[in-house]
Amino acid sequence: MIALLLAGGIGLAASMLATRFLIDWLRRHQVGQPIHEDVPEGHQVKAGKPTMGGIGIVVAAVAGYAVAHIRSGLVFTRSGLLVLALIVGAGVVGGLDDWIKVRAERNLGLSKRAKVLGLVSTAVAFALLTVNFTGVHTRLSFTRFDSFDVDLQTAGWVLWAVLLILATTNAVNLTDGLDGLAAGSSVYAFIAYTVIGFWAFRNPGYQVPHALDLAVVAAAMLGAVAGFLWFNAAPAQIIMGDTGSLAIGAGLAGLALTTNTQLLLPLIGGLFVFETLSVILQVGSFRLFHRRIFRMAPIHHHYELAGWPETTVIIRFWILAGLCTAVALGIYYADFVHLSGQ
Repeated sequence: MIALLLAGGIGLAASMLATRFLIDWLRRHQVGQPIHEDVPEGHQVKAGKPTMGGIGIVVAAVAGYAVAHIRSGLVFTRSGLLVLALIVGAGVVGGLDDWIKVRAERNLGLSKRAKVLGLVSTAVAFALLTVNFTGVHTRLSFTRFDSFDVDLQTAGWVLWAVLLILATTNAVNLTDGLDGLAAGSSVYAFIAYTVIGFWAFRNPGYQVPHALDLAVVAAAMLGAVAGFLWFNAAPAQIIMGDTGSLAIGAGLAGLALTTNTQLLLPLIGGLFVFETLSVILQVGSFRLFHRRIFRMAPIHHHYELAGWPETTVIIRFWILAGLCTAVALGIYYADFVHLSGQ
């Protein structure tokens, strides 16, 4: 428990300090976010706002994780280090994308092929190392490793892991369109994985290797994202950019894979799924029927164009995100009670 508190507390403090420093440095060097033309008009005022704030999230999470181990005497584990490396790797890919946007002064960074290649390379490295060196179960899972009698085997699990990482990073990236929306929603998800990791540690029947260390990773990310949200809440002083959104998505996917809650992740991050589905439906409807379902996708822009103030959209979507996470944790605990009573 001390390690969890240290990871969260140091992650929070380091994130607030790092983000404050980043805002000042980025403003002095005029490193600002280019705004895409295909967004509501109200977003054009955000052009030039400091971006790449995800650097603070990643640095703070690493600091929180490291200090928690050094101060509490907790042993570093392969699972925890690999999930943290996945977060850093995805953050680097996002950082390159953000930097190219800033240097070119347009909202086009890495090409789609280069961005996907970078994420796939990071995901494949994580999956191969995890499946070979951590003892992770290769079964398809919902709340525990034996949720289904479907063993993906090593090759299948690696492919599944890569797809899950790609899907989650893109889902968080799509959600990051309003001040604090993605950061606030991901706070709930990292709370869930802090609880799940600690619960699996206290109940060895879940057979999660290095469960406590994974909870520490989740707590470090929770503190780091919460500290960033202090400056990212509307009206935002800084934008996380792809550096932050890809790191957050990778962290959630990595935790889902290593805690055997892969199919529970879409409910834990229900808002991210909701946002992604709105884009899929919009694109599919337009290509098949030449008609749009929403005024604009992702769906948070639809509600903006419907007349909702930005803060109203954000807070209501945070509520939806919190409800989804609460339901997911309820299902996780109900499964434990059910199996314990058998």
